[in-house]
Amino acid sequence: MPVLLLAGVGSAAYVCWSPGKDFTDGRHDRGHNAIWLQHGWLADDAWFSGDAGDALKLRLRDSEEIARLAQILRMHRITDVFPHLCPAGPNGQLPGLDPGQVQRFLDGTQGIRVIPWVGGVRGVHCLPDVPAWRHGFVASVRELLASFPGFAGVHLNIEPWPSGDADLLELLDELRAALPPGKILSVAAYPPPTVWHRFPDVHWEQEYFREVAGRVDQVSVMMYDTSLRWAKPYRRLIAQWTTEVLIWSAGTPVLLGLPAYDDTGVGYHHPAVENLEHALAGVHAGLCSLDALPSHYQGIALYSEWEMDDDEWRHLREHFLATDGLTVSR
Repeated sequence: MPVLLLAGVGSAAYVCWSPGKDFTDGRHDRGHNAIWLQHGWLADDAWFSGDAGDALKLRLRDSEEIARLAQILRMHRITDVFPHLCPAGPNGQLPGLDPGQVQRFLDGTQGIRVIPWVGGVRGVHCLPDVPAWRHGFVASVRELLASFPGFAGVHLNIEPWPSGDADLLELLDELRAALPPGKILSVAAYPPPTVWHRFPDVHWEQEYFREVAGRVDQVSVMMYDTSLRWAKPYRRLIAQWTTEVLIWSAGTPVLLGLPAYDDTGVGYHHPAVENLEHALAGVHAGLCSLDALPSHYQGIALYSEWEMDDDEWRHLREHFLATDGLTVSR
């Protein structure tokens, strides 16, 4: 009987637990959000293959399609885009892109910062512990930005990236020194450790998070792939991560990376849990726990453009964006 009573109390407590918040007045939208874009927006001919690839190439290289994308971005107050330009090659070289398409894309997205997403899988595409690979990668990034000065910088995403990895800090230092003046060094960052997800390769301790943030111009924290199967703990975790990364980043602009994709059956991601509805509820709760919005809080980053559907765009508009063009103060 005591066991049944305890179980009943626990169930009631869980039902009453409300770890997220919901706002429709745009109070947490600063109008400087971001999104990860698919590879085809910049790709060269070699990347496309087969009839499906040819059709995609024709669609993405169409100026009207680029204009349509830009309209969606502006409507949803997205100012930074990370078009995929991965993986790096064995000598550190970046994948090929189509110069004509790059110019079309830059012309069609004026006013939006285009920050190519570079990197790949550590130990497969990226070898930061090998000086020759780092040299080749940095040289390729420098050549990219010299050839296409319309790019605002680069967004580095290497996975896995264990906390404490000194080789990756050295890579950041070398990239920082090689970038032309005024170009952004952005990084796809890992969230803090948590009892909900005990995999150290995909979480950064506070000291290491600060080391990374101090070397870059922007951290976009990947707050997903937690393996959680329950929505309320995920909302609570997002709220906790939101406050932690804003404190740990020590003034470096922060984007809160949120899930909008449907990788089913993979174990590390459950779309019914990790989605915009629950992630935004957690972000709202985390931001409300602070005395005021930190000046270095930039906004949210959506993963990803090629998975967003009409319902997700609508939820974003209704539950996060400032619809009057101004962020509502708290």
